[in-house]
Amino acid sequence: MAGFSQERVRQLINRFEGLEAQMADAGNLTGEAYTKLSREYSELTEVVVGARELRRIREEIDSLGELIRDPDSDAEMKALAEEELRELNTRLPEVERDLQLRLLPKDADDGKDVILEIRAGTGGDEAALFAGDLFRMYQRHADLHGWKIDLMSASESSVGGYKEIIVSVNGKNVYARLKFESGVHRVQRVPVTEAGGRIHTSAATVAVLPEAEEVDIVIEDKDIRIDVFRASGAGGQHVNTTESAVRITHLPTGIVVSQQDEKSQHKNKAKALKILRARLYDHERAQLDAERSDARRTQVGSGDRSERIRTYNFPQNRITDHRINLTLYKLDLIMQGQGLDELIDALISEDQAERLAAMETAGDF
Repeated sequence: MAGFSQERVRQLINRFEGLEAQMADAGNLTGEAYTKLSREYSELTEVVVGARELRRIREEIDSLGELIRDPDSDAEMKALAEEELRELNTRLPEVERDLQLRLLPKDADDGKDVILEIRAGTGGDEAALFAGDLFRMYQRHADLHGWKIDLMSASESSVGGYKEIIVSVNGKNVYARLKFESGVHRVQRVPVTEAGGRIHTSAATVAVLPEAEEVDIVIEDKDIRIDVFRASGAGGQHVNTTESAVRITHLPTGIVVSQQDEKSQHKNKAKALKILRARLYDHERAQLDAERSDARRTQVGSGDRSERIRTYNFPQNRITDHRINLTLYKLDLIMQGQGLDELIDALISEDQAERLAAMETAGDF
């Protein structure tokens, strides 16, 4: 991996010190200008810590090299210098990589909460059961991280599991950790209804949408049609005599959201708008990603909902993530939510490596 140029490090430190000086003279700044400077200063703080450490190590390496080359240095001093130089040369690539990672452009949505949608795909009843298993996996994983899950809507299947379940997940760095889960999850196992012991293959689709605030997505009244109707239960029987269920259609995109879990029409409308806002925000992100695809398309983070990303093989206790060709024989732990971090960490590392390579190719370091 190529290292940072001395000039690049100097530019980073100079910019940071310039911001420090400007903020010290904050009396001449408007509130908006100060907020903008403060944000850039905060973002650069972590970067400059790494840049200063890199500069310090390079200066020490130069100094030790001079000492070793000096004919007047005694043998014992040279031996100590050579040992320290070996240690610094070993550490130098690690510090450079750490600084490069700190400089990678941040996904503005990484800190957002998410709307998590899981839908049964091909495979009938078994797909619905698997969708339920995936939901419980994410639920246990959320508990381990101290995240909060709130049910938005659910359509249960007659044999258990879900035809569709939508929840909100709130907590620290939820989208940063879960965004690589979007895609088709395939399962291979013997269904409980299979008398012959044959392995069946079915699938469920996961969508992870960053939760959008009203300031992120403005929904105009003229752009939506709201229909109300009576909520119905399993088998189509009416479970509500009032028209509390809500269907919202976003006319420009054709996106439709239905909500009937709450008894109150007002609450159903609020939940439907929250889901619609997240889907519209995700729609805009997808369009931007498509526009940038020629410049950069990572294998890990495409977020394509039609892409088969993972296979869960229960007979062999095996899980394979096809995007990074990683196979683990600990499916039981992963379905309990405990082992999912190992998969997610590997996906994040691969994404970082691909983005670092792209920036190096572009000469950004």
